[in-house]
Amino acid sequence: MGKYNFDKIIDRHGTNALKTDALEELYGSSDLIPLWVADMDFETPHFITDALRERLEHSLFGYTVEPKEYWQTVIDWLASHHQWKVEREWLTYIPGVVKGIGMAINVFVKEDEKVIIQPPIYHPFRLTPLGNKREVVYNPLKRHENGSYSMDFENLEKVTDDKCRLLILANPHNPAGIVWDRDTLVRLADFCHKHHLTVISDEIHCDMALWGNRHIPFATVSQEAADCSITFGAPSKTFNIAGIVSSYTIVPNEKLRHKFFSWLQANELDMPNMFAPIATIAAFSKGEEWRKEMLHYIEGNIDLVIDFCARHIPEIKPLRPQASYLVWLDCRELKMTHKELQDLFIHKAHLALNDGAMFGKEGEGFMRMNVASPRSVLLQALEQLEKAVRS
Repeated sequence: MGKYNFDKIIDRHGTNALKTDALEELYGSSDLIPLWVADMDFETPHFITDALRERLEHSLFGYTVEPKEYWQTVIDWLASHHQWKVEREWLTYIPGVVKGIGMAINVFVKEDEKVIIQPPIYHPFRLTPLGNKREVVYNPLKRHENGSYSMDFENLEKVTDDKCRLLILANPHNPAGIVWDRDTLVRLADFCHKHHLTVISDEIHCDMALWGNRHIPFATVSQEAADCSITFGAPSKTFNIAGIVSSYTIVPNEKLRHKFFSWLQANELDMPNMFAPIATIAAFSKGEEWRKEMLHYIEGNIDLVIDFCARHIPEIKPLRPQASYLVWLDCRELKMTHKELQDLFIHKAHLALNDGAMFGKEGEGFMRMNVASPRSVLLQALEQLEKAVRS
């Protein structure tokens, strides 16, 4: 029995939680079990809440400076968990990973230049460049018989031209939960360095590797990787504090760093809100026991989904993720159109999942399920899905 209770059901309705309070607007019904947006239905751990409460006791919220221990806490966490020795000058705050992608696009990519993504992939990787009027180049991942994916380097060579400036990497991958291996990352670094591509490595799920898998920070695999990369990270996914924007960027290369950090500084986008450093320090200095218990619980939830589908809904084939709490469901054996699949999940099963097509056309016939919920809620969702499929 662990110290923390992940079975506790917390009603998030009426708290302006995106996961619950946007259901009517986005799905047409509020009477759905929400298994979509990537935050957890577990209580934010008490050591973070206690640290924030202690600051709230001093009821004056004027301008602040960063706590002295802020960046050393991040440096120590990266060293102990990922064997990455990060220098202080490589680090600065950013107001969110997706915002950071948009900022990097505006700094490094001219309006007639291009950004490469590898679908199926987290949809802001596509929407953010397009919204900033940059062309997106697609290098789809190769899907294998067992449901896993790998990078298609032969096609990457074909689609990359002299207008390509940026490649956005999800490491670990979202939505498939892939922990990229060292050989893949080295090969990608060699390619990008050779073609003068800057790599944005989104590593927000890096602290959630499962079943003994180990995350490898992209910038650590070679000097070429360090020279061409900008890494984004945060404690927000691991410790369920997405609403407290606590992201950071790591840029080892001095030339890239100067160009990016000076732009952030000029626009005061490198200044954290009052609560982000407090939450980060608490998470990274006191959170290891909670993190391990949470990941063990997530592993149990993933096993539940895989076993339940195999026994009761064999037409749906979940891909076991190597990291995070997002499970990629292959629903193509249901032989439904995109519209019919949405109708099945929303109107018949009364579930809100992320539609696979939002991750690119390669995701059509798939759904992304967030399993970071109390097990009783997840079991109820699976039973509702089984009933809907059988009907």
